[in-house]
Amino acid sequence: MADTTAATKKTDSTKGAASGFTAAERAAMKERADELRSSGRGGKKKAEEAQACLDKIAEMGPDDRSLAERIHAIVADVAPDLDSKTWYGMPAYARDGKVICFFKPAEKFGARYATVGFSDVATLDAGNVWPTEYAVTRLTDSDIKQFTELIERATRQ
Repeated sequence: MADTTAATKKTDSTKGAASGFTAAERAAMKERADELRSSGRGGKKKAEEAQACLDKIAEMGPDDRSLAERIHAIVADVAPDLDSKTWYGMPAYARDGKVICFFKPAEKFGARYATVGFSDVATLDAGNVWPTEYAVTRLTDSDIKQFTELIERATRQ
């Protein structure tokens, strides 16, 4: 019978590196675990979740914060029935506890641009292929119109 002790030790010692997750990704997963623990499955009051979303936006650097505030305002205007909350430590908007869209700040993952993303719950289906995340560096009137239309489509029931 072969001795697997050395192989096991080697695998265990490299497990963190082999997982492929960056420090920012591990931090986001930890934030998500904390969100789930604090919600207690019975859920925090919606007002507390909404405040947590606003707090996350307030913590962002000026560029991300400006974009997140504008996206937050668009969602509040277009889909007031969505609940503001955090999801993996990012501002998110959900219906019946299911995230429909979210804002991913550039600085959180060291990216060169922020993104607005949509989950599989969003009804953006268009043929066989369609985007689910949109890069955002700034928002013009035309961009705001585009996001308004996307959020309207994403939240149709």
